[in-house]
Parts: sequence; C-alpha cells; structure tokens
Amino acid sequence: MQQSEITKGQTGGGQARRPKRLLEQVRDKLRAMHYSYRTEQAYLDWIKRFILFHGKRHPQEMGAAEIEAFVSHLATDRGVSASTQTQALSAVLYLYKHVLEVEMGWIEGITRAKRPERVPIVLTREEVAAVLARLEGPERLMAALMYGTGLRLMECARLRVQSVDFGYRQITVINGKGGKDRFVPLPQALIPELKQCIEASDRLRMADKADGFGEVSMPESLVRKTPSAPFDLRWWYVFPASHRSRDPITGRIKRHHIDASVMQKAMKSAVRAARIGKRATPHTLRHAFATYLLESGYDIRTVQQLLGHRDVKTTEIYTHVLQRGGGAVRSPVDALLGGLGAVALHVNPKGGGAAERQSGGFGLTGLPGARVEPGSAGALPG
Repeated sequence: MQQSEITKGQTGGGQARRPKRLLEQVRDKLRAMHYSYRTEQAYLDWIKRFILFHGKRHPQEMGAAEIEAFVSHLATDRGVSASTQTQALSAVLYLYKHVLEVEMGWIEGITRAKRPERVPIVLTREEVAAVLARLEGPERLMAALMYGTGLRLMECARLRVQSVDFGYRQITVINGKGGKDRFVPLPQALIPELKQCIEASDRLRMADKADGFGEVSMPESLVRKTPSAPFDLRWWYVFPASHRSRDPITGRIKRHHIDASVMQKAMKSAVRAARIGKRATPHTLRHAFATYLLESGYDIRTVQQLLGHRDVKTTEIYTHVLQRGGGAVRSPVDALLGGLGAVALHVNPKGGGAAERQSGGFGLTGLPGARVEPGSAGALPG
C-alpha cells in the first residue's frame, strides 16, 4: 500500500492519529493568525474557564445564553474590571467564530462591569529627573526612552536593533497595540547610550553563538522564510534578557527580550528612593511624555499619532494636567487669600480676639477663627 493510500486517521506506522483536542485547535488557530504568545495564553485560559463554568459541556452544545451567563458572572460575582471582562468575551467569541465557525453576532443582556473614569498620574520634570538619577544600566535607558518617546513598556522591551534609525533619528514601533506600526522621535541625547547598548547586545549574540546557540525569539513565519534571521544582529533585541530560555512554542533555546517585571521593580524602587508620593509605574513616563508635548504647544493630533491612540478622546485626558477644562477654574480661597499679600494669618480654633469679634467671629479672610497679627499689613486700626 502506498503512503498516499493511508487513511487520514493513521500515521505512517499504521497507528491511529489522536484527533486534536479543542484547546489544541484554538492554539493552532491563534498561531496561524500570528497572535502574540501572551494573547494565546490569556485566550486559552478564558476558554477553559468558560467550559468549566458550564460543567465541562462542549462549547458546540452551548450558545449565546451560556456566553451571556459566563460573562455576566464575571462582573456580578467575581467583580472583575471592565477590561478583564472584555478580554474574556473576546476569547469566547474567538472560539466560536474562528474555531467552531459559528457566528454569534451581538449578545444582548450582558451585565457589564463599570469602567472607572480615571485621570492619568503624571510626574513633573523634576520628579522624572529624580527617578532617572536613581536608575542605572538598561533600566535607566529604558526609562529615558519611554519618557523621551512615549513608548509603552512592552514596546520598549521588544525594541529590535533594526527599528532604531540613527540616520533619520526615529524609532519604528512594529506591531504596537492594536497591531499598528508608527514612528516616534529618537532623542539625540540618548544616541550614545543606545549605540553602546546595541554593541553590548551584539557581544551577547556572539557569546551565545560561541556556546552553540545565538538565536533570538522572533515569529516562526519569518524564520521559515529566512532561517538565518534569528542569528542576525538586526533582529536581536536592544534590551535582551540576561539569560537564555526555552521558547514555549518551538522548544528551542533562544534569547528573549528583557522581562517587563525587571523594569517594573526597578521603577518602583527608584520612585520610593526619590520619596515621590505618587503611584508611579513605567507607564507613568508615557503620561509624562504626552503632558510635556502638550505643555510645549504641540497640537493634540500630533500627540495622538505619537502615542498610537485610536481615538483622540483618549489623548484629550492629558489636558487636565495643563489646567484646561475643570482644572482651569480658580479656587475662591485662592482669590480670597491671594489678595492679602503679606498678612500673617493664624487659625485659632477657639475663636476670640478683638478683630474677630468685630467681624462677627471671622477674620479678614472670612475663615472662622482667623485673626490678623497686630501691626501687620491689613491689621484693623486700634
């Protein structure tokens, strides 16, 4: 019997081939569509939770009602955030649309988690300088890049050598959030450090090759087209990991990019050492970048493009720092106290004093228990 006559359910050895499980089918589909490994892990986890929530029933036996029940349960019983609930819904809908090939359409009746309207935390220039002064090594350069370009943390960690254009002084962000590419300016002041960092990455690449390795993590579709690409410096990360690791997809030993937690821990320590009382994270540097551009007079559309925001409304949130909108209102206490000049005010919780009794228990500021030092500017005549 020729090999072509062997049935699809058998291998060359005549043994029956085990049909792929549902989650294996989902994984294959995600990789075929070039989803990131982090998204793959998140989607597989949510699909598994969806199945367990409904007593291990096969999704083929369920539909919109079961999806609605699961997603609503996350908001009402588990108290997850709006973004987490959206990710769970996206994972389950992906399963039905791309794996089971069932179009669910719009699902009504889902209890949505409330999305809080928060304003971004922004560091002043002095605070950014204090943080940078307490960082060192690759973490300092990463922080300076995020503040100087508006890169997200993962965009900075995944930065490849060929994305840095010293000639045109720009950085190309490949496959950013939403799968979009964009250009950001390369700060002139960081060029010498970046060149040194790339040279260090090249030395690490050569050391890996000497040890019989030398591969860097990159999409397998590109590796199939150009097998030598993982060994090429152009594809290496500007900020490689300190140790080699096993690729979770191929199983080969490769060099990955620096882990995001390294920068997060370094930033947390630097903020604490600088005695900054703000809940600042690496992403806060991106907020500071946007605020600086708006303060410098750049139009909001330019800032939107540099940040990679889909909607300009997302960018408009930074205007609160510039005293625009509600922040531009002058407080009445500033109007009252600001006009008193050098008046020395003291608050007396018990009240009293000739000046206070004369004004009905209120000092010149209109504040209960406030009095004016005798002989000071604005003191009442005796």
